[in-house]
Amino acid sequence: MSGHSKWATTKHKKAVIDQRRAKSFAKLIKNIEVAAKIGGADLSGNPTLVDAVQKAKKTSVPNDNIDRAIKRGAGLTGESIDYTTIMYEGYGPNGVALLIECLTDNKNRAAADVRTAMTRNGGTMADPGSVAYNFHRKGVIVVPQSDGVSEDDVLLAVLDAGAEEVTPREESFEVLTDPSSLVATRTALQDAGIDYDSADVEFVASIQVEGDAETARKVFRLIDALEDSDDVQNVYTNLDLSAEVQAELEAE
Repeated sequence: MSGHSKWATTKHKKAVIDQRRAKSFAKLIKNIEVAAKIGGADLSGNPTLVDAVQKAKKTSVPNDNIDRAIKRGAGLTGESIDYTTIMYEGYGPNGVALLIECLTDNKNRAAADVRTAMTRNGGTMADPGSVAYNFHRKGVIVVPQSDGVSEDDVLLAVLDAGAEEVTPREESFEVLTDPSSLVATRTALQDAGIDYDSADVEFVASIQVEGDAETARKVFRLIDALEDSDDVQNVYTNLDLSAEVQAELEAE
């Protein structure tokens, strides 16, 4: 189950020099608003909001923007926040499966944006269920590798908290959990004094498709086009990349 995280790693590195930071900010703010609407503005009682805020801060979203988003989502400003989650399914170049998660206040706009991006970048829409069956919701926690933290340290911390798998990556450890165990697992890491970069519920593909560098370029181009839409929050794929392909892409 590595394709999604390898894409996330590449995406994270790109984000450092991403000229579309404003769009990234907008999507992170939307996550905060939704988390505050569902669980309230109190961080101590809303772990989903804690994770949304942490991710925003790690992406340098200003604190004032975060505070306003929390209040707006919790209904403390009198504004109405009404977003709907929609999942679209499709195939990218060379049959790579895509699961496209939208969070929108305008379903027609979201559908049009997704279809346009797919059509113009070598993708095709798929019937509901034809792609989704291969993806399962998992809690995904990314722990940065450091001199003081080993794989054994991470395993020991999360073993009794519901973690299913710990996998070393190039610069991090990836902890997979059942979604219901995500909060307990990240709390266990904190109690052990181990920092984590992100903790999210994601869709992870059960069956991976290994791609070469050219396929990866085409798929990434399609994902970039999809994420140009403010309504597209996440794009999940079953594309798997070997270490050699990753190195080739990162050298470009």
